[in-house]
Amino acid sequence: MNIKRRQFIKGAGAASAAIFAPQLSFSMSEPIKMGVLLDTSGPFSAYGTPMEMATSLAVKQINDGGGLLGREVEVVFRDTQSDMNNYSTFANQLVREGLDVFHGGILSASREAIRQILRQRGVPYFYNVLYEGGVCDRNTFITGTTPAQQVNALIPYAMNKYGTAKAYVLAANYNYGQITAAWVNEYARANGASEVEVEFFDLADGEFGPSAIAKIQEAGSDLVVSVLVGAAHLSFYGHWAETGMNQNPNVHLISTTFGVGNEHKVLPANQSDGMLIANNWAPENPSVPENKAFLADWTREYGDTEAIHEIAVSQYQGIHLWAEAVRQAGAVDRDSITKTLENGLAINGPAGVVKMDPLTHHCSLDIHIMELNNQKLDVVQKFEQREPLDTRRFCNLSENPDSNLQYEITL
Repeated sequence: MNIKRRQFIKGAGAASAAIFAPQLSFSMSEPIKMGVLLDTSGPFSAYGTPMEMATSLAVKQINDGGGLLGREVEVVFRDTQSDMNNYSTFANQLVREGLDVFHGGILSASREAIRQILRQRGVPYFYNVLYEGGVCDRNTFITGTTPAQQVNALIPYAMNKYGTAKAYVLAANYNYGQITAAWVNEYARANGASEVEVEFFDLADGEFGPSAIAKIQEAGSDLVVSVLVGAAHLSFYGHWAETGMNQNPNVHLISTTFGVGNEHKVLPANQSDGMLIANNWAPENPSVPENKAFLADWTREYGDTEAIHEIAVSQYQGIHLWAEAVRQAGAVDRDSITKTLENGLAINGPAGVVKMDPLTHHCSLDIHIMELNNQKLDVVQKFEQREPLDTRRFCNLSENPDSNLQYEITL
């Protein structure tokens, strides 16, 4: 595995709690402004629309509880229309208008389009999406899963369950897919894989006909790992079923991304039955009372829970983690909430405990291995409080508080 670093220009200098602590009624103070950019139209809207719904619900809960520090939270939202160019354009517009915090971005490309803008303007940035890991920036806080949490749970579990020896990885051809594929390669080999083949597909590429499946068959792979992303890549699962690969007892399909955008609810059950995935949030987790309350609140707001997915929950948890930091800090400025979060602040969310790691500004999270059956996600094993050990290999913000890097891990 090769590790590269990208250095950016430096910008401006830089405990467990209940989520819904009530606050005093609003004062005449100006609202706390939260910037949000998400794709709620275009090919990535399946990810962004539920995240926007989660944003509205979380902020409503905060404001219904009296706001923060006697101030209402106001969301300043823009639909980036699945166009990466809009992220930098809209982010510059929003920060000129004045923001106290920012929660947004979906693809890694969108995060990197805005991260420097927010850092330079002193606006704390919460990126609430599973991603490839590696960001080491004191202005950025990440509440989604990374490969050390997700891939390093899923790969050993699957290889032990199936006794597989050869892996074939199909990955989206951008930061997330490239770097996650590298981690799949590392963890698969560490758990005894004799061969790991990787094939990349552009985000707009939906060509997964017989020739693509034939490559997997020719390789003799018995474990197929999908790191595919977006609407175009959904066609793979149809071709997988059409060629009968889903009925082959000697070949097993797992994914780091399937279900994140509710793909299992969109596609016919036969295209995903038996697939293993690993996520932070388990939809029907009876051991987390906060999940039951979250589902009830979502239903009251939106009528049902069909739209909820992994990164909508991450967005919801990220907003409540920030809100608790504001409460405990007694202030909304970047330095105050950063110091509070770096004390190891934790909340109990719908997916379990979300605890900030002060060294990396990523979170320790519970991981659930789930098997897809008839469009349902059945939990087969839970790993409690997996730490972001991949990013911690390279990132120590206590020793290097001015770090402004993203590590790129390649095959």
